[in-house]
Amino acid sequence: MAGPGPGVLALDKWTCNADGRQVAFWRRPREHKFTATFIDQGYFFNAGEWSFPDAPLRGVFGRNDVYAGVTGWDSFEPWLSKIESFPESSLWPLVDQIPAEWYGCAADELDRLLTKLLERRSRVRDLILSFKNSCRSPFPNWRSVAAATPLCSGGQG
Repeated sequence: MAGPGPGVLALDKWTCNADGRQVAFWRRPREHKFTATFIDQGYFFNAGEWSFPDAPLRGVFGRNDVYAGVTGWDSFEPWLSKIESFPESSLWPLVDQIPAEWYGCAADELDRLLTKLLERRSRVRDLILSFKNSCRSPFPNWRSVAAATPLCSGGQG
């Protein structure tokens, strides 16, 4: 069974998905392999709060077995590098496509949110590392030399 990919985990950490990752698994008739479709991004940016209260277990899938394929930082490529190098010039044209009715008179807040999102590009690796080192130990096949002490601080999961 396919599970939430490392790229989606990186996205959820970047955008501070405040809800556990939701996935619909499906397969075509006569196929044995399942496909994962990642659904419900409504809790990005801490839902309607437009803030980033990071916690190791926030925005992750509820079962560790979906992370069994993660063996290290290479498992997060090319997504992690794309987030870290996401050009600011690519974000603002996307913002122009958001209907004004969606953010109402909060244009200044939207600007602050997107500026913060750009600032967070460099934090995604640390956020993933916090999840890795949590008491949940989500990456059983991570190949590293030094093992960190699990952290059990806050967040959902």
